Amino acid sequence: MTTKPYEIEIIEKPGTSRVFRAALFDFDGTLSLIREGWQNVMVPYFCEVLNEIADPARETPDAIERIVRDFVDKITGKQTIYQCIRLAEEVEARGGAPWDPLLYKKEYLRRLQLRIQDRVDRLANGSARPDDFVVPGGRRFLQLLRDKGVKLYLASGTDECYVKQEADLLGLTPYFDGGVYGAQDDYKTFSKAMVIERLIKVNALDGAELVGFGDGYVEIENVRAVGGYPVGVATNEANPGGGVDAWKRGRLLDAGARAIVPDFGDPEKLLAFLFAESR
Repeated sequence: MTTKPYEIEIIEKPGTSRVFRAALFDFDGTLSLIREGWQNVMVPYFCEVLNEIADPARETPDAIERIVRDFVDKITGKQTIYQCIRLAEEVEARGGAPWDPLLYKKEYLRRLQLRIQDRVDRLANGSARPDDFVVPGGRRFLQLLRDKGVKLYLASGTDECYVKQEADLLGLTPYFDGGVYGAQDDYKTFSKAMVIERLIKVNALDGAELVGFGDGYVEIENVRAVGGYPVGVATNEANPGGGVDAWKRGRLLDAGARAIVPDFGDPEKLLAFLFAESR
């Protein structure tokens, strides 16, 4: 069987003057596959909530699903609470009495945990290999960046306690000498933009010295906003190593990704591209 060659889709080259000193990674879908399919939990749940109060004569279930998918997609990368806040707003807009967004979040996480608990258990008891749930090439790429002297940061919209637990289960925590960050109960005290601002200040970086990797709008927009180089990771989570997910690719391009990769399946090639060795 012929293996499809690893391709980097270049929208704009980093430029030979860039020297990356720090890298920011998203977690779910970018490095971790533990929560693969989370959208298939959130979207039906949110649709269920809205269909209960929507007027079927004015709004079909299909129309509601399009609305939900649109806002879930665009908020992906922010803390989960923001999607739940938007759900509450949609409920109110239809004349309903919304729950506190934290309650929507709690119920979503309960449903998601039912989906992923077996994966977590198998990783914890050793019956699954960590690399079965790491995006292809991810571990090797992190090591190559560390060998280059790049300081690594992990920032996720998932609650920090879960991010740290799952990064530990995958054996990825030691790579992130800059720290592992996630959503807080007081959601206003954390954002990926705050992590970026802090890492730039602490390391006395120019924004151009930051490279970011993610599969959502937020990290791509945040990295680009400070002059960094955002790489969209369009992983096919349901079929790791199966090439670019076309839907992810589209949203990453819309967010401003300067390059698109399917995963980290040829880490040496990706490293060479970023560090001008192939330019």
